[in-house]
Amino acid sequence: MARTDTRERILDTAERLFFVDGIGVTGVDRVASEAGVAIATLYQHVGSKDRLLTAVLDRRLAAWTAQWEASIAAAGSPRERVLALFDALVEFRRSSGTTQWCCFLATASERPRGVRAHDPVMALVEADTTALVERLRQLVDEAGIADPEVTVARLLVVYNGALASLLRGAPADPLTEARAIADALLPAS
Repeated sequence: MARTDTRERILDTAERLFFVDGIGVTGVDRVASEAGVAIATLYQHVGSKDRLLTAVLDRRLAAWTAQWEASIAAAGSPRERVLALFDALVEFRRSSGTTQWCCFLATASERPRGVRAHDPVMALVEADTTALVERLRQLVDEAGIADPEVTVARLLVVYNGALASLLRGAPADPLTEARAIADALLPAS
């Protein structure tokens, strides 16, 4: 089997276990076992649990960014480009691996605040947050929406609330509802 195939299988398995069962409770021995590789093979590919988590998040961030950009490209107006964040969220959730909610929020919730300063895992969480805020701000600006800082802040609350609602098993689809709420927050075009 090719080295790349083995690495992808390890990353797929780790992603599923980390973000369904939890990062803290998932040991690398379990990841190796469920990926069908020896523990030594896992360490050859990723080096440590933190480096495994970093590789999973890095891959997930690239996939999310590509999905969001595709949704933006498919949008028909500047206003719809802002709302494409929520379209991307629905599509990404449908097409990506099973998780309880957002992998980046899950990771942040399991990392102690004291180790965040020089933590490569948290650097990826922060990169996700920064990219989200900056791209959303750009789209809001392009749409000519007044008071962009407030609009971006409100959209982020809706976005994060929708992701957190996935944990609660909301009666309605929180991602679809989030788009409707975001739509109502934006001025009519």
